[in-house]
Amino acid sequence: MFAADGPLTLDAIAAHLPEQAPVRALLEEVETMYAARGINLVRRGNRWHFQTAPDLFHILRRADAAPRKLSRAAIETLAVIAYHEPVTRAQVEEIRGVSLSKGTLDLLMEMGWVRPAGRREVPGRPLLFATTPGFLAHFNLRSRRDLPGLDELRAAGLLDPLADALEAAREEQEEPVLNFGEASGPGD
Repeated sequence: MFAADGPLTLDAIAAHLPEQAPVRALLEEVETMYAARGINLVRRGNRWHFQTAPDLFHILRRADAAPRKLSRAAIETLAVIAYHEPVTRAQVEEIRGVSLSKGTLDLLMEMGWVRPAGRREVPGRPLLFATTPGFLAHFNLRSRRDLPGLDELRAAGLLDPLADALEAAREEQEEPVLNFGEASGPGD
C-alpha cells in the first residue's frame, strides 16, 4: 500500500496476501495501529490508502499549491451534486433556481471533485454528475453519508436565515386555503 500510486480496493489488497486472509480485519487492525502516528491508514469509499495525519498535513503540504477560492455558484453546485448524486445539469439548475455556467462544472471536474457518472435513461440522455474519491479525501469524509445534515448545518450557522424564511413561506403557500365567507358556485 505504501508503494501504490492510489487507493486500493479490498480485492487489490487481497491479491497480495495469502489466500483466505481476513483482509478487512487486517486493514482495521493496521488502521488502529497507525491512528496515533504521523501517517494514517484511511478508507475512502471502498478504497484504502495511507495519508499524512491531519495534525501534520499543514507542515508537509506543497508550498506551490495555491488554494483556489470557489465562487458561490461552484460551492452551491458542488453541494447539490454531493447531496443528490447522480444528478443532471438540469436538476442542479432546478434545485439552485438559476442556470449553471459550463465553466462551473468544468472547474469542479478539473479539481477532481466531480466526474461524469453515465447518462440518464430519458429522451436526450443527459449526462449525470457525481462526486469522486478525491472529493471525499479533500473534505476528509469516509463516504457521502458523513456529509452534515440540515440540523448540523443550521447549528453551525451555515444556512441562510433568509433561505429558511423563504422555505417557510413556500410551505405556507402550498397549504390549501378555504374561504368560507365568500359564496361560490353556479347560483351566485
